[in-house]
Amino acid sequence: MSTGTAPLVDQQGTRHEKGLSKGSVGLLGSVVIGVSTIAPAYTLSGALGPTAAAVGTHLPAILLVGFVPMLLVAMGYRQLNRAMPDSGTTFTWVSKAFGPWIGWMGSWGLLAATILVLSNLAGIAVDFFYLALAQLTGNEAIAELTRNVPVNVATCLAFVALAAWISYRGMEATKVVQYVLVVFQLLVLLWFAAAAFGHVAGGTAFDGLAVRAEWFNPFGVETFSAFAAGVSLSVFIYWGWDVVLTLNEESKDSTTGPGRSAIATILVIVALYLAVSLAVLSYAGVGAAELGLGNSDIQENVFAALAGPVMGPFAILMSLAVLSSSAASLQSTMISPARTMLAMGHYGALPAKYARITSRFQSPGYATIAAAVIASVFYAVMRAVSENVLWDTITTLGMMVCFYYGVTALACVWYFRREAFRTGKGFLTKFLAPLLGGILLLVFFVQTSYDSMDPEYGSGSSIGGVGLVFVLGVGMLLLGVAVMLVQYRRNPSFFRERFETTELPVVD
Repeated sequence: MSTGTAPLVDQQGTRHEKGLSKGSVGLLGSVVIGVSTIAPAYTLSGALGPTAAAVGTHLPAILLVGFVPMLLVAMGYRQLNRAMPDSGTTFTWVSKAFGPWIGWMGSWGLLAATILVLSNLAGIAVDFFYLALAQLTGNEAIAELTRNVPVNVATCLAFVALAAWISYRGMEATKVVQYVLVVFQLLVLLWFAAAAFGHVAGGTAFDGLAVRAEWFNPFGVETFSAFAAGVSLSVFIYWGWDVVLTLNEESKDSTTGPGRSAIATILVIVALYLAVSLAVLSYAGVGAAELGLGNSDIQENVFAALAGPVMGPFAILMSLAVLSSSAASLQSTMISPARTMLAMGHYGALPAKYARITSRFQSPGYATIAAAVIASVFYAVMRAVSENVLWDTITTLGMMVCFYYGVTALACVWYFRREAFRTGKGFLTKFLAPLLGGILLLVFFVQTSYDSMDPEYGSGSSIGGVGLVFVLGVGMLLLGVAVMLVQYRRNPSFFRERFETTELPVVD
């Protein structure tokens, strides 16, 4: 087992392998896992309402604006992966570029984001599990079980345990589950979009708006704060594509395959999001009445409100799609924190036990269990405190994503600073694209952090007169600093040295 600052490739060209299953994931499987982690059905159900509330009919424009930095950052990730294919991704790359302290905090941003989203995924899965049971049995009282805190938490812990068990069994088990669940949710989302447009064409839609060119104009958003809030939420709905990079040591082509998978995943998602968001906007509008996206009563779960009117007796399929989406993502999202902690344990940034690999399944067993336990405890505590706390974690998640994506993108710029100007393609992919993407996301991080200090931001909850979203976000980062200092005392050698890696050949 490797500890300290072991290089990815030593001076003799020997790779420091972690014991993961090599060649177990191809391009299609990687894209499926990427789409699964993003969880389009679950994500759209929870994010369309708040985003529309922030930017109105400019919802499609904000989705496209949120897509741009994701694409720019993905180009930087692709280049870093080609030079250093390592499951630690943000941790490894930022540590190499900026040193172990910043690398540790960058990886903490990734870990915090995944723990936050695991909690929300579990919560949504519970909601739609009991909603689907109510629809199948015709007993509406069953849907109310999700409001019973002990029942809710117990069900959530069962879902997390099942997801962890599948992840523990390695990539082969993961792929089988993901193919089925991802295909099902994509088919239902496309069905929903087609049905919504059908209502608009037939004059039976709730609002019945015609698609307009101005919806795609991001400059029509009234204030920069509203723009930043909308982008922060749109960043959240794209988040998760980087999971395909953490699979690089298990991919069939570790240097180039994961980068292609990341780009493909983002393109598939943006096309799907535009289709569904236009359908919802055209059908429901942004008013505050009944089915309008401005109605705060339906914003936390748009599809639960719209599936019946849009799909009629087939609304049960949407409940099952969101359930399968959140369940699939709950399982695939564990891939990223588990492999990040695996790398951190491997290089000495966390205790060596996090680097343990199961001999039978060649998976990061200890790190997977640790991620599941942390997410379960966080959910149980937050759910017991307030439902609003769980909702505010979505906005906090957007802040964490902007932070660690932005830092990783700038790590690409710094790492390739000497060779990026040798060719036009190198300048675009190693310098300009990640520089713009990183700066944009960090600007959104700062703006959202500032705005979230307002008690009215997010759900309107506050602590000591300061917005709960800000408290959660800053609290997460400060907790990261504290854990980092504890680890420094345990293993100061990691923080006193720099990664020394022999670059793999990179061809533009």
